[in-house]
Amino acid sequence: MTWTPNLDALRGRIAVVTGATRGAGRGIAMALGEAGATVICTGRSSRTGALYSDYDRPETIEETAELVTSLGGRGIPMVVDHLDQMQVRALAEDIRHNHGHIDLLVNDIWGGEVLTGGPANWDTPIWEHDLDKGLRMLRLAIDTHLITSHFLLPLVIQKPGGLLVEVTDGTLDYNATHYRISVYYDLAKVAISRLAYSQGHELASVGATAVAVSPGWLRSEMMLEGFQVTESNWQDAPGKTAPPDFALSETPRYVGRAIAALAADPEKARWNQMSVNVGQMSREYDFTDVDGSRPDSWRYIETIRETDSQADFSDYR
Repeated sequence: MTWTPNLDALRGRIAVVTGATRGAGRGIAMALGEAGATVICTGRSSRTGALYSDYDRPETIEETAELVTSLGGRGIPMVVDHLDQMQVRALAEDIRHNHGHIDLLVNDIWGGEVLTGGPANWDTPIWEHDLDKGLRMLRLAIDTHLITSHFLLPLVIQKPGGLLVEVTDGTLDYNATHYRISVYYDLAKVAISRLAYSQGHELASVGATAVAVSPGWLRSEMMLEGFQVTESNWQDAPGKTAPPDFALSETPRYVGRAIAALAADPEKARWNQMSVNVGQMSREYDFTDVDGSRPDSWRYIETIRETDSQADFSDYR
């Protein structure tokens, strides 16, 4: 039987997705929308041009909100720089006034792709890495999440069953034994998983849950552009403009469906303080990507690529 989303699974729930302009954030907001949620979508890239973004790209937060609404939810764009405490405080006050509480907070703020650079920039030792860019990466990845949690978690704990999702790259177990690109990137991604653990410790006593979730190989707007393909012809890229295992890539909505399933689970507290990837969630909650497949790139990486084994990519999607 073909899996389809439950259009009312999150009907009446209030969600906030930070960093929702593009990539995983947009996909998460869309998946929550297709489950019926009201999704407050925050980011800096706006049709108003009110704020500066680290990315010089065309996507806007208003577009994301419109996509949420088109899928059956209610999308609300909010232009916010999550490094600015006053702006995040104002966001919290607006939500308190208009909605009263938050059922689901997704901390997806990143903004460090340009600072990370492509493979030619990876493995640059800390003494050669640009210090200002490295520290900026950490501010974008960590300070933003701390500031957001400080001001918005009081709204998450207004009602029992609130959920905080920290979005990162790689699970805590994987990252604990693998160096990730640079000292700064490595620290940023490990820190987010630890944030879910530490915040989960604090949230448990008030009936709320925190989980770190990692997507797999994301077919974001920037990734598709980098490999010179679009979502409609991405399968032309593996082995040509992209590495062969790009065949296991996934749409940004796939990780969104993982978070939607988690938010709808009345027993979600069993995941508190854990660090999981979207493939694990798909096996647990039995959802699929937009094309009906179940890509599991992290399982492929750990069981095949890192053991120098061979496998059919179709066995991992």
